[in-house]
Amino acid sequence: MLNSDHLEDVYVRANGVRLHCVTRGKGPLILFLHGFPEFWYEWKNQLGEFGKDFCAVAPDLRGYNLSEKPVELEQYRGKVLIEDIRALADHFRQNDRIFLVGHDWGGALAWAFAAAYPDYLKKLIIVNAPHPGIFARLLASDPAQQEASRYMIVFRSPNAEAILSANNYAVLAENVLASLEKTGAFTEADRAAYLEAWSQPGALTGGLNYYRANHLGPAERSEVAAEGDHATSHFGAEPAQMVVKVPTLVIWGEKDTALISRNLDGLEKFVPQLTIKRVPDASHWVVHEKPSDVNRYIREFAQG
Repeated sequence: MLNSDHLEDVYVRANGVRLHCVTRGKGPLILFLHGFPEFWYEWKNQLGEFGKDFCAVAPDLRGYNLSEKPVELEQYRGKVLIEDIRALADHFRQNDRIFLVGHDWGGALAWAFAAAYPDYLKKLIIVNAPHPGIFARLLASDPAQQEASRYMIVFRSPNAEAILSANNYAVLAENVLASLEKTGAFTEADRAAYLEAWSQPGALTGGLNYYRANHLGPAERSEVAAEGDHATSHFGAEPAQMVVKVPTLVIWGEKDTALISRNLDGLEKFVPQLTIKRVPDASHWVVHEKPSDVNRYIREFAQG
């Protein structure tokens, strides 16, 4: 799989788990965090670009692909996951502030990390990942986001693995791979890489446990009755208090069907130093659909 120039496999002991990372280059650390149902490979185009003058690192987050997959659900809580990021940063950085990039779940963790550990960051880059404060408000009050997030109820269910893995991961393949193949963004080699990652023992459960442990998505009445106050998202802090004090770039594919663009409304209240780049003709998978644009936006922001 590592056929690009100078990509290296590294295994790091971080926060008590063994995490697989792919790295390229030397220089200031830029750390790329993937979402669901992806893995380090989401960032292959960025590793090639930023490995020229950064230490570019893309881990498999805990539970995914070649990284360790704890069984206990509590091991996937937001507070635990952001400590993984801190440990990775400490391993790779040279006591300097880092650039942190996150998409989807990786973006949710990046928001939480930036709020908890601003002194670690030089700049934050978010790709189609809502700020937890705004997302919580939309889940409570916006019918369009509530409807768009209903798949998360399935992801939290005990049947999720059976549903998503049936017929060689047909649901995931149709919703992720097929849509990208239609645009020419994915090849047969890309499809094979994703199917291999999804097939790693325990990997699908590991990814789904992010939704389960953090109760992400619309709450069902049975969950509220059973868990009370715990039937809300656990991102490591109260979402409404998660003010991000570092310069932040948000790249947003406006054709995202899971996360509506109203997640950008009012974002400046949480992020005083905010830059937004909207990509009207891209979806949730803008990293794959528009890699050159994404790279350009990140580089201009990092160097600005």
